[in-house]
Amino acid sequence: MSEPIRILNLFTIMNRGGAETMVMNYYRKIDKTKVQFDFMVHRQERGAYDDEIEAMGGRIFRMCPIYPQNIFRYKRLLREFFDTHPEYRILHSHMSELGYFAFKEAIRHRVPIRICHAHSSPNFSIETWKEKLKVLPRELLARRIRRLTTDFFVCSQKAGNWLFGVENANRFVMMNNAVDTERFKYRYDLALKKKKDMGWGNKIVVGHVGRLIVPKNHIFLLNLFMQFHKVVSNSILVLVGDGNQRKTLMEKAQQLGIEDCVYFLLTRTDTDELYNAFDIFVFPSLYEGLPVSLIEAQSAGLPCIISNTISSQAKLLDSCKILSLSAGYNVWVKAMIIALKEKRKDTSSDIKQAGFDITNNAEWLTQYYINRFNGNG
Repeated sequence: MSEPIRILNLFTIMNRGGAETMVMNYYRKIDKTKVQFDFMVHRQERGAYDDEIEAMGGRIFRMCPIYPQNIFRYKRLLREFFDTHPEYRILHSHMSELGYFAFKEAIRHRVPIRICHAHSSPNFSIETWKEKLKVLPRELLARRIRRLTTDFFVCSQKAGNWLFGVENANRFVMMNNAVDTERFKYRYDLALKKKKDMGWGNKIVVGHVGRLIVPKNHIFLLNLFMQFHKVVSNSILVLVGDGNQRKTLMEKAQQLGIEDCVYFLLTRTDTDELYNAFDIFVFPSLYEGLPVSLIEAQSAGLPCIISNTISSQAKLLDSCKILSLSAGYNVWVKAMIIALKEKRKDTSSDIKQAGFDITNNAEWLTQYYINRFNGNG
């Protein structure tokens, strides 16, 4: 093979979200003499990963946002793109049902392999009736994209069931949200150093890594931490990530009187070190697919307390406890205190054993693309 197979990945923007981080984990490890990644994004501004993508030889193509007022322009841009880029034989969409428009144009241009990747499983039961009306177009597109998809990639059974329907479950291809277990392994000396560097030396650090958006359920987390802090007075809450809820959450922390012990660190590149500095990881999302940050936290040996709305496939270790969001704050606080009594250890080998180490998974994905490109598999 003289030139690598170029895979066109579809994203909104390559910022440090869960799906984006997962794909970058794979991109760093794939054999780039065989497979190369390019990206079609739907924002004009540069994303957090753009520099790294270009440094690894990836190309980035910018389209307009997929808003209703842009839809005719978007279709025209797609047509022009595929007219001028016949080299792509494999599309890999990470945009849930919004990949429909690119897939439809790809079929017109006889692109044979169209991978749709289910990364999350929305829980629409939590929405108001007004929100449910907004969901109808999503569900319509989800049904339509199933007919255009050749390969049904999923991060969990739950995510696949929503986007592709249970009737297609036998066609699901499980692509693990793998992480670099060596990078995220627990190191006692690093934990002490990072805590000291951050000024948290004598603190019990409750950690969370994720975008500051409604589905992550940070309001619940702030209320929970307020109750926990009453019992464990030397505790702090560290939130890593950014999003449209930042101002709301900062105001909520002030209202609860805990603003002095809640740290908003925004987007970071040192999450591996921060996981070491955390003492416990709490993840009460309203819905998820299979969150990368939860795999990273378990790889770092952290005791994890998570909501039962997250796929049970995300629980890789016994130190990860699942609780109902309706159980009440006292139940969560008690579980956190019990978890903190457990001796922390290096669990990276356990994560490898569970099949979530990036090296082996990247080898699998490289071969998958090659087989599909060559008409096998």
